[in-house]
Amino acid sequence: MTLTPIRLRVNHKVAPLGLDTAAPRLSWWVTGEGQGRTITAAQVLVATTPNHLAQDDGNVWDSGRLDGVTSHITYAGSPLPSRQRCCWKVRVWDEGGRPGPWSDVSTWEMGLLTPGDWQATWVEHEVWSREDRPRPVPLMRRTFRLDAPVRSARLYVTALGLYEARLNGQRVGDALLAPGWTDYHTRVLYQTYDVTSLLQEGDNALGAVLGDGWYCGYVGFRNERRHYGPRPRFLAQLEVHLDTGARVVVTTDGSWTATTGPVRASDLLMGETYDARAELPGWDLADYDDSAWSPVVTTRWHGTLTADAGPPIRALATLKPAQDILFAPGVRIFDLGQNIVGWVRVRVRGEAGARVTLRFAEMLRGDGALYTEALRSAAATDTYVCKGDPEEVFEPRFTFHGFRFVEVVGDAQLLDLHGVVVGSDTPQAGTFACSDPNLNQLQSNIDWSRRGNFLSVPTDCPQRDERLGWLGDAQVFAPTALLNADCAAFFSKWMQDVLDAQSPAGAFPDVAPRLVTEQDGAPGWGDAGVIVPWTLWRYGGDLSVAQRAWTAMTRWMTYIGEANPEFLWLRRRGNDYGDWLAQDGDDPKDGFGSRTPKDLVATAFWAHDARLMAEMAAALGRREEARAYRVLFERICVAFQTAYLEENGWLRGRTQTGQTLALRFGLLSEHLRPSALARLVDLIEARGDHLTTGFLGVAHLLPVLAEGGRADIAQRLLARDTFPSWLFSVRQGATTIWERWDGFTHERGFGDPNMNSFNHYSLGSVGQWLFEGTGGLLPLEAGFTRVRIAPQPGPLAWARVTHDAPTGHFEVEWRKAGDTFELDVVLPVGVTAEVLLPEEYRSAETVQVLGSGRHALVARAEVLI
Repeated sequence: MTLTPIRLRVNHKVAPLGLDTAAPRLSWWVTGEGQGRTITAAQVLVATTPNHLAQDDGNVWDSGRLDGVTSHITYAGSPLPSRQRCCWKVRVWDEGGRPGPWSDVSTWEMGLLTPGDWQATWVEHEVWSREDRPRPVPLMRRTFRLDAPVRSARLYVTALGLYEARLNGQRVGDALLAPGWTDYHTRVLYQTYDVTSLLQEGDNALGAVLGDGWYCGYVGFRNERRHYGPRPRFLAQLEVHLDTGARVVVTTDGSWTATTGPVRASDLLMGETYDARAELPGWDLADYDDSAWSPVVTTRWHGTLTADAGPPIRALATLKPAQDILFAPGVRIFDLGQNIVGWVRVRVRGEAGARVTLRFAEMLRGDGALYTEALRSAAATDTYVCKGDPEEVFEPRFTFHGFRFVEVVGDAQLLDLHGVVVGSDTPQAGTFACSDPNLNQLQSNIDWSRRGNFLSVPTDCPQRDERLGWLGDAQVFAPTALLNADCAAFFSKWMQDVLDAQSPAGAFPDVAPRLVTEQDGAPGWGDAGVIVPWTLWRYGGDLSVAQRAWTAMTRWMTYIGEANPEFLWLRRRGNDYGDWLAQDGDDPKDGFGSRTPKDLVATAFWAHDARLMAEMAAALGRREEARAYRVLFERICVAFQTAYLEENGWLRGRTQTGQTLALRFGLLSEHLRPSALARLVDLIEARGDHLTTGFLGVAHLLPVLAEGGRADIAQRLLARDTFPSWLFSVRQGATTIWERWDGFTHERGFGDPNMNSFNHYSLGSVGQWLFEGTGGLLPLEAGFTRVRIAPQPGPLAWARVTHDAPTGHFEVEWRKAGDTFELDVVLPVGVTAEVLLPEEYRSAETVQVLGSGRHALVARAEVLI
């Protein structure tokens, strides 16, 4: 009956290397038999070796018994030096004051914390061509000797551009497209690898392949390159400890040599060309003769080196084609059956010089050809030139595509093809399933769009010449993302990009990193600088991002407030997108026809920011600031009602989004809410039970209806499959979320190719409702320490949700059979749940309170058992 901590994490990662956080966040789950189990205290020991921990000696930090600590704590020991390896364990006390056993031991390791720790020099290869186009990819190398067996070794490595590190003929790690995208003028991420097993006594070789990536390749929709610099650079520091006790440091410097290899061109948007005839076998081995290579050029860079706080980009899955179509003589098109992000791996056979060309698209035209118009200037084409071996394998290094269909042409024989799914490694943390296969497909579409667009930054789309980290898209989708996947580390990394992009005036941007679209942030977009930290706290129980961003968030609030003394957001609205792609204009198919006043939307989001700032300030112990933001919220509410409230509960503009935001953000006095909700219902029914909300309103529509007692309307909207609705694209065969409700229809074909992405997660923010409304699992307190279970079944026969929260694993499953409603619940240790059965299965507003463990409830219509 003891309670045991499991699943230890440091900054949301398992045994991470190379941290530069002075006070890491230590977290765990707790497991234990029985129901109603609670945690009353915890103790953490941190030591330099497992032997110290075995003796219960926390020689780095002993927290002692900490009452009230349950599932996480911030390290509060002595300052940790660079390279410090820490071993740690935790135990907890149960509801009876009994201590449980210690957890298994986990670890973390600090990175290079000061500029003086870096001895390496930036190096680059000055490629012969200075033309502004993708160029041959550089190879770099150097050799070194180790005079004794290796005890341990770490490689600290990064690039301005992209890198693949090589050590004695082996790839270092499995991270792809590293080091990821940041504002390279400000900071670059570095990765840390344990390379002990790759080294040998005697001669060794360290090398790298470099790609243009985001640093000097094409980014965005301006058809421009070299946004940050003209060519990629490389930085590496290998630190080796020998059995003799000696320490050897190998760094990038002027002794390295460079050349170009078989990758003749590589670009994230344009694709990759690989000529296998130009391969240099053994170039990354110690005995290779590099006398014909050129010396590298040493250079400088003046930004900040930061340990990578996010998850690595990895190959997450492989898919076999669902169909092989002979489109025309010599032209084959493969259908993966699923719109993905990544590339393909092909096996081919051909004489030296034979080639295969691969083109990628999300959709097919009516004649069966690839639909590439919506890619705009992104070529999305890979080419492989054979060297003449009996069998050759090609898989690109430094590009990615958004696609379902692959066109293959060329005179080489294609032996095999697989799709490779690539993205930031954010493990699945939630599932949703129900009795309606269309809603299950919608859930699949939502999660595939998250998986594809979470690649270093949360992009709007992965296929065309854009792929930017739009803040508005990210803030509306963040709750859905966090319910489906372990995205805490991913958002923590990206929020630093947001902070780096803040203007001197205090404005957050529209995109982060701030590139191509460089104006100060618009309402609903710049507000992500406040909303995302709050969402990470709400769903992840982690205040560290809010604490780190506090000064930046207050500067954003000042930026708005100084320009708008009337407490209406009338000025400093940037690009002012309004309720982007709303469907309530005079022409319901005009995606830009929103009638919701843009200043109403702006003021609503300013008030929302103020309320979230007040909540975060209180949680951070900033009492005076919490009070000030509560006052600001009230003043904005008064101004909002004066400016925008009309008779009978109407908001100016009389749109679904206007009514929804006023209700969702608490901008109306309590006595005004019923009439405002009634007008929202009127608007929905006037459209034949269809929504008209755009990017900013769509996430809040169904929750507002349910909160007001109109879950029936919410369920009807969710079930619609005619335009505009969530299931309309499902009916058209979508396997990801589309940018537009009607990006393609069987009757009319494709929409405007200038803006018609078929992998665009914003409208998938309804996924939050699938978990919290249909499934019924809603957090009431930060980090899921207290939850509400209140399913909204509507016409469905059953639904099931699971979620791995910071406190542990949750399950909610319900079934309807005649007049019987069955509810099965699994709650982690230390969690309480308020259970509210559907209205038709309860005789009054009766809330049951459940503790941890497994519970089974059965109710009959109007009679609770």
